[in-house]
Amino acid sequence: MNGFADHGIDEGNFGEEKGGLTQGLRTFDAFPKTKTTYTTRSTRGGQFTVLLILTCVVLSFSELRRWYHGQETHHFSVEKGVSHDLQINIDIVVAMACQDVHINIQDASGDRIQARDVLKRDPTQWAHWIDAKGVHLLAAGQGSEVEEEHVADVMGKASGRKKFPKTPKARTVNAGACRLYGSLEGNKVQGDFHITARGHGYQEWGEHLDHRAFNFSHIVNELSFGPFYPSLLNPLDRTFATTPNHFYKFQYYLSVVPTIYTRSSTNNIFTNQYAVTEQSHLVGERSIPGVFFKFDIEPILLTVAEERGGLLALLVRIVNVVSGVLVGGGWCYQLVDWVGEVRGRRKKRKSEGMLHGRAVTEEDDE
Repeated sequence: MNGFADHGIDEGNFGEEKGGLTQGLRTFDAFPKTKTTYTTRSTRGGQFTVLLILTCVVLSFSELRRWYHGQETHHFSVEKGVSHDLQINIDIVVAMACQDVHINIQDASGDRIQARDVLKRDPTQWAHWIDAKGVHLLAAGQGSEVEEEHVADVMGKASGRKKFPKTPKARTVNAGACRLYGSLEGNKVQGDFHITARGHGYQEWGEHLDHRAFNFSHIVNELSFGPFYPSLLNPLDRTFATTPNHFYKFQYYLSVVPTIYTRSSTNNIFTNQYAVTEQSHLVGERSIPGVFFKFDIEPILLTVAEERGGLLALLVRIVNVVSGVLVGGGWCYQLVDWVGEVRGRRKKRKSEGMLHGRAVTEEDDE
């Protein structure tokens, strides 16, 4: 029309062709594109493209992984249900003979449980337990805290074996230590259970044990409340305390909080967490030495829930991540390209007026 065709020039390179509904819609295009005739590909652009693709893949995988594991929420509330019973799981090794050790439980309602008739007693060797892997000392006067476990970890551990391990056979007849273990039922109220010597406990009559045989050094392999999950680690689990004195009183104060771990309405685990503080000291001969655990049930309920968002929300997050990387990467590429262009212009200016690598003089002009 304008004579471009007579010179072998394509009119489409200089403007859009007119005519047709499809061509008319191009005026509403919000994403204008440069013709391939005016674009060039570079090595730098290819490197940036590969880098952006890898970044998008890594961030998208991170979002997918976060969505799969879900988000944990902690909610405290007043315990609505009324529960009368509380299961106590005990596995303790005391450095005394089994016939010299007494263990009893008494709660705030006045009920007493003769735990010695319920728990199992096995003679054992002290060295076998004190040298076990993971056994550590609980510092006196300090509390013990356990690293918080996620819902998925609790679910996995709770599905394991729910039995106390067997006691290793003693190599000698005089084992020198006693293992007390088992589960017993008590009232869900404030109470305490204590380990004392024969004839020296509360309201006990009979032959008194020689004071020189007192040794209340002990190892707590398991102490938990509620259903027995041996794989779940509690603050006092695998701790020990020793003393060279015969009249020594170990005291532990426990604050028990009912806890529910949940993933869905049908996948729930009910257990109890507790915090512990130790206050132990020497006592006189008129006092009662031993190991005393005093526990208090808190009137609150902790619910730890793992929630997972919908697929649409995941898709929106991935789109946001990919688009943000592409836009930010484009800006970075343009900035780097602009810096390179500016540096190239400066080099070009410095090279003007130079002949064979030296400045041009008047003699050269002549």
